[in-house]
Amino acid sequence: MDKDVKMKSNQKLFDLSNKVIVLTGSAGRLGTNFAHILADAGADLVLIDIDKKQNEKLEKSILTKFKTKILCSNVDITEKDQLEILSKQILKKFKKIDGLVNNAFYSPRTNIKKSAMKFEDFELDLWNQVVSVNLTGIFLCSQVFGKTMTKQKTGGVIVNISSIYGINGADQRIYGDSKLNSPPSYAVTKGAIVNFTRYLAAYWNRKNIRVNTMTLGGVLDESYMDKKFIKNYSEKTMIGRMAKNDEYDGALLFLLSNASSYMTGSNLILDGGWSSW
Repeated sequence: MDKDVKMKSNQKLFDLSNKVIVLTGSAGRLGTNFAHILADAGADLVLIDIDKKQNEKLEKSILTKFKTKILCSNVDITEKDQLEILSKQILKKFKKIDGLVNNAFYSPRTNIKKSAMKFEDFELDLWNQVVSVNLTGIFLCSQVFGKTMTKQKTGGVIVNISSIYGINGADQRIYGDSKLNSPPSYAVTKGAIVNFTRYLAAYWNRKNIRVNTMTLGGVLDESYMDKKFIKNYSEKTMIGRMAKNDEYDGALLFLLSNASSYMTGSNLILDGGWSSW
């Protein structure tokens, strides 16, 4: 086979042209990278983030670089009625939904004081808030947008974003005096996502809907991580460092595209070897 022909064939495997992808948590660090790589692959996007200002900023950034159609929304993913209204707006604009990336999450790590809270003192209201976004939000998004996919001959693809702390216990030793911590609500919800993925894949097994999990390792962010924590974390990975912001983009593209057409109910782990020791 001619080299150029083979290259074009390989590119087609990952092509998302004319695909409509719903991305939650789009204005966050990973969400921003995800949005750009999906637009670069040709997808039209529905960007959902409660931070309206940052989401609109993201939309402008993408539109200056790519010929992509975008619908921006700041709906609350824990409110089913808001999601159903958005679903109607999506169908009016795009006529279909090809993919869903459940990327939005809430973690008290954004609040250092609450993040450092001992398990024995962890607040019930905070627990419920995390569960509401991280689990109920994914449940509702999958239910509302997945329902549309079941009515399409083309089906659809769902990718749920989890964490290594959903499959391994958080090693409390690496946090030291950093005042950071991995709260129990984060680990519990991320672990539940892995099995929720299996449930959906099995439930929609003949509806042409593929559902997979991406389980991610820690992403370097020096704005709030101290040097000791970064060093401790990095030493637990086989690669010897934390992930960069864009190192999960290719895996997401793989799971949403035809390159993974025979893959469902699976958990793709990208953690620098953290869980393989």
